[in-house]
Amino acid sequence: MAVTATKPSSSAVEEISGEQIHILDAADDAFGGVVVEMKKPINANVFDTSLRKSISHWREQGKKGIWLKLPIELANLVETAVKQGFWYHHAEPTYLMLAYWIPETAHTLPANASHTVGIGALVMNDKREILVVQENNGRFKGTGLWKLPTGTVDTGEDIGEAAIREVKEETGIKAELMELLAVRQSHNLSFGKSDLFFACMLRPLSFDIQKQDSEIAAAKWMPFEEYAAQPYMQKNEHFNYIAKICAAKIENDYTGFCALPATAASSGRRKSCLYFNNQEGLVVPNDISSQ
Repeated sequence: MAVTATKPSSSAVEEISGEQIHILDAADDAFGGVVVEMKKPINANVFDTSLRKSISHWREQGKKGIWLKLPIELANLVETAVKQGFWYHHAEPTYLMLAYWIPETAHTLPANASHTVGIGALVMNDKREILVVQENNGRFKGTGLWKLPTGTVDTGEDIGEAAIREVKEETGIKAELMELLAVRQSHNLSFGKSDLFFACMLRPLSFDIQKQDSEIAAAKWMPFEEYAAQPYMQKNEHFNYIAKICAAKIENDYTGFCALPATAASSGRRKSCLYFNNQEGLVVPNDISSQ
């Protein structure tokens, strides 16, 4: 969210019972709203009056949405903000973000993130064996199912990097990303969120398994055909189809998506990654920056 710092004018300051009541410092966002980031302790009553005065000021300016970021140290201000009409938008370990809509219309503020992102890593050696694990936790615990190493993508982490990291953490195997094979979208999972699951194919760079004892009950190299023939893989439509895609890839009858890292100069050098099918032999430079 692009923001531009703005400062209240001196006329925006008044005194009540000997205390100065200021319009809260805010930064303009790119969509006609403001972002308020509270950093210093403030008396709840002073904050209540300042917030009311600020909303009135921003209404006169024609502002729309208000984003109020409260660090966890100022959690005592949440009740005051909620009583004035703010609602919870999202929370992180160190802060809570609240939102407010000034116009008397339905708000157009973007919703909180709607999806979690997960990966499944298909790591295959030259013997047509794939790296599989049995988990100590989760819904497959104690079922005897051999499954791919899986996990969630961390904030700021590329899909391929996540797959490499999860394989290393769970099994001790070093690997490199070859292709993104398939994407599955599911809904109403953890905390009602949707989920994007990326099936990735990796090439092993080491072969000696050293499993993670806390999460993994067992790990081994298994012939691909044995993995695909497991009853659960046969019954679960999505996993069965992913296994078929993998089989086609093994026979060179399927081309997945390769990763093209890029850095956008127009967005503060923000890193991104483009995944695309390169079967037409597009010439892709090793280091590319989008303008």
